[in-house]
Amino acid sequence: MLGKDRAFFVILVVLMLSLFLPSNASAADGADLKVSVLKYEPIPAEIGEYVTVWVKVENLGYAKADDLSIKMVPEYPFSIDSSENELVNVGILSPDNAAVEDFRLYTDAAAKQGVGTIEVWYQEDSSGTWFKKEFEIRVGSDTFDSKGTIQLSGEPVKEPEVFMPGDTGTVSFTLRNSATEYTITIDDEQYDTNARIQSASLTGVEGLKVTTETYYGNGVIGPGESVDLTYNIEVDEDTPDGTYYLDFSIVGSSHSYNNNWRIPVKVDSSSVRVIPSKPLALENGEVVLEFDVANIHPNALSSVSVQLEAEGIEFSPTEYFIGSMDSDELFTIEITAKTISEDISFPVDLVINANYRNGLNEHTQQVDVRQLKHNVVEDEGGAGVYVAALLLIIIGAGAYILYKRRAQKEQE
Repeated sequence: MLGKDRAFFVILVVLMLSLFLPSNASAADGADLKVSVLKYEPIPAEIGEYVTVWVKVENLGYAKADDLSIKMVPEYPFSIDSSENELVNVGILSPDNAAVEDFRLYTDAAAKQGVGTIEVWYQEDSSGTWFKKEFEIRVGSDTFDSKGTIQLSGEPVKEPEVFMPGDTGTVSFTLRNSATEYTITIDDEQYDTNARIQSASLTGVEGLKVTTETYYGNGVIGPGESVDLTYNIEVDEDTPDGTYYLDFSIVGSSHSYNNNWRIPVKVDSSSVRVIPSKPLALENGEVVLEFDVANIHPNALSSVSVQLEAEGIEFSPTEYFIGSMDSDELFTIEITAKTISEDISFPVDLVINANYRNGLNEHTQQVDVRQLKHNVVEDEGGAGVYVAALLLIIIGAGAYILYKRRAQKEQE
């Protein structure tokens, strides 16, 4: 009897596992939540005032979140006005969808200028585990009566101008105070026209990462003066060709002087093309090969060189150095090919490699593989000797016959 009870218990456990485990595994494998602070206003959070924080939750997975909840857990100097407002139940969040919720926080009147921290907690369902992520919010009372306006001067300078997948480079900005006078009068009250950049940040997108931290300015920019800011960029190896938009945001003298710009950054994998301009065939073991080298990348490339490889073949020069090439520039090169082995089975693969630099990024690329043939050609100089010798024999024979005939006539 005891054995039957034990068997029944084992079967019951197996049935329960089969009912509950698959659904849990599916949720764990499918739901993938990404939490971020979309924005907060005002910037910076003013001491002794309220700041509104917008939290975004995206479902990047393959299964829905059945009962999503978001909880705001602020740390000093922030606090939430009511415990009822700290938790928001979103409910179902389907794949490839997002939810945005706002929370109103109070910044303590005794807070000091700097950076404060908040935690955003979230769970997929009411009985699930809480996860948390930490974010920073800038704190300050930095509002000024200065009326100078910061403008983006000219176009941002990108180096390189057009990135390739895997490249690193920079994007530089010139920010200028557009004021032309040192003071301005508004409603019979005089203000200075200085400008301030409290913060300036460049935000990347998927495939393009900004590795430079936010710039925090402490100085004053006078009328007509400017400041240069540079940010480092990294492009992923698998980033597709296209135009990507980075967000450049500055916090000015007060909230009325904040600015946001969308900065286009291009990624283009096109590079160097090497095209044979003469037949790829050796004659009696040697030939001078000719190629047209073209830069089809949208900007100039530097340190361009071409190398050829083929089994049993020696090339001179071993690497043909061209140097800088503008976009769409064409350059013709000649490379001598000579067999160094008699045991070669033609045709052989001719591997064409190109080396170049895009900005400070070095690239080595196999641009093409062609077939190198071999032709045996008779020496034209040897044939000429044979013809000349034959002519001499004919002339000599004719002269001998003529001489014999004259001799016979004289004897008669």
